[in-house]
Amino acid sequence: MSFFSNLFGRNNDPKSIISFDVINPIYSYLYNEQASLEFKVKGIQENVMVNLFYFPGSLDHEEGNAEIKKAGFNNSYEVLNELYKKMNIGTLSDEMIQEGLEYDFIHIQFYSEPTVEEKKFFKRSIKNFVIFFCSTNSLEINDFRMLYSGKHFYDYTKGLLESEVIDANNPKNESEEIGIKDFKLVLQGICQYLNIEISKTVELPSTENLVQSEEVTEEIFQEFIKLVSRENIEEKELKKEAKKLFKNFNKPEDDYDEIIEDHFAFFESIDAWNSDWKFDPEDAEYFISDLIGEDFTFDYPEETYSHDLFPYIQSALEKQNLELMSFDTKGDNYLFFVVNKEDVNRILELSELIKIEVDQL
Repeated sequence: MSFFSNLFGRNNDPKSIISFDVINPIYSYLYNEQASLEFKVKGIQENVMVNLFYFPGSLDHEEGNAEIKKAGFNNSYEVLNELYKKMNIGTLSDEMIQEGLEYDFIHIQFYSEPTVEEKKFFKRSIKNFVIFFCSTNSLEINDFRMLYSGKHFYDYTKGLLESEVIDANNPKNESEEIGIKDFKLVLQGICQYLNIEISKTVELPSTENLVQSEEVTEEIFQEFIKLVSRENIEEKELKKEAKKLFKNFNKPEDDYDEIIEDHFAFFESIDAWNSDWKFDPEDAEYFISDLIGEDFTFDYPEETYSHDLFPYIQSALEKQNLELMSFDTKGDNYLFFVVNKEDVNRILELSELIKIEVDQL
């Protein structure tokens, strides 16, 4: 294992969780104990994946070698040098390559809320942070550089090469800004998951235990129902629906179709708009007015329909601190409902926990 120096200042702001003093203990655990982790972090959609890879070994297999050749390189060290150039890290000489040393890097992958533009096509946005270690004005490893990508690494070599250098303090666009915000949560979650102590000087993104699992109970379903109905439900009906949904949760997977039907019936019972995939602005204004109990209008470009209307609907609802969401019907229709904007993240967390799939639009 070896690293190389450069002339830039260290990434070790004592207040930032994206710092060498936080990332290095994570690296030590991955190197000495377990090279791969997958677990849930509160506030992050689906599981977080953390992997320790290394050059040349992690790319030294039939598929990897084919990807390297396709990218125009002879071996993985040449790929590494290309990445080092991008990050302003000193490259490997031929003599260094001949030594056959290993060069480690960490790949952290998770999903975030999509950007405004991505929402037109995706329900979630993949985030890849690839961390390479180096030395700054030192003979010891004391620094790191990061590459970022918002794409899937179907071709891993291509994914690495197309990744861009990211500055955690200066995101270049909305995608990077969202990614950095969630990356801070992920780093705190990793440290809590591995029982790594974080310095008291670090400004934590959350005061919570981000990896503490919640037990699914009827009370959890009650919380979910209150949030998706904006508490517009009688206590007796609340308990009845929570009991029914909790019972469904404990049914075997063989009863999947029946469970989906019951979920569908639940959303229809709390004021929802069941729409075909194709709808016009007038439909949206009429039904959302009914859902929120007051007249609703929004501005939109001419000849705009269906999902292309979502940004304009959400912009108008945001002025009232509301957001439009949908139950995943597994079909070509929507089952829309309106929630308080500050409740959206918790609704998504509970949705994953209780296996009732809802979507941000």
